[in-house]
Parts: sequence; structure tokens; C-alpha cells
Amino acid sequence: MQFRIEDMTCGGCARSVTAAIRALDPAAVVEADPPARRVKVETAAPQAAIMAALAEAGFPAVAE
Repeated sequence: MQFRIEDMTCGGCARSVTAAIRALDPAAVVEADPPARRVKVETAAPQAAIMAALAEAGFPAVAE
């Protein structure tokens, strides 16, 4: 699944986004692209749970 995260603008943001997703699913594969403000996630967790975790971390996401 892929998300657009407008507030992810730097490497530090990308690390926070990755940490939020991995807190939900430690086995998740996360590819963050701060310049494009996109993150690609391979996980068994439901999309809604990922979006909720990102919002709680301060990075509201829109599914693409």
C-alpha cells in the first residue's frame, strides 16, 4: 500500500513515520521518499490501522 504524507519533509520525518509503522508491525517493509512525500508499506496490518498510527504520530496520511 502507498500513502501520501504532506508533513513528511525530511529524513527525520521519514524515520518517525517508519517508527510509527513498525510499532504496529515490526516486520513491515517501509520505503519512505520525503521529497515526493510518499511512503510505500508492505505489511499484514490493515490500511486503517496504519493510517491511524501515522495520524497519532503527527503524520496524517492519504491512501493512494
